[in-house]
Amino acid sequence: MRITSVIGCALLLAGCTFKGVPDPALSARDAEFMALVPDAEFDPHFARYEVADPTRESPGTIVVETKERQLYLVLPGGKAIRYGVSVGDEAYGWTGTARIDRKAEWPAWNPPAEMIKRWPHVHAMQGGPMNPLGARALYLSDHGRDTLYRIHGTNEPEKIGQAVSSGCIRMRNIDVVDLYNRVPVGASVIVR
Repeated sequence: MRITSVIGCALLLAGCTFKGVPDPALSARDAEFMALVPDAEFDPHFARYEVADPTRESPGTIVVETKERQLYLVLPGGKAIRYGVSVGDEAYGWTGTARIDRKAEWPAWNPPAEMIKRWPHVHAMQGGPMNPLGARALYLSDHGRDTLYRIHGTNEPEKIGQAVSSGCIRMRNIDVVDLYNRVPVGASVIVR
């Protein structure tokens, strides 16, 4: 029975149309800070891959499929890069459309008043390895208004694939650096 399962999995994987995407180059600061928050073991389903585009959106668009816990960056030629993400807890989940209004490396974190009310122990902090926004943040706006939602790195990589955030889209730090390097300010974001 076990051999049949292994052969079946191998055949399924042989039919997949995805390939790995190399890690981006890192600055000395990135390498130093990221070494302090090492990646946890995670399900390979949430690794960064180039795949056939399932979104049917225009190249350059970011699509977050919250139920799949996947973020897709649509590429030309019917391809996309798929990244595993953590999404908003059911009570705090967010869906809609936005644009990247701003990008930041190792951003400072200023939790909104609603979050501080729920968790009085949280406080503002400068960018760095223990900051919950991680290595990069993409700030989302809707018609020029800050949504207060972000696509950002994390200091809890073991939670990728879960619904645990206060609505933001969390990525492994190496993945958010890769995405940050690929998308400009003004890029469209669709969260489904």
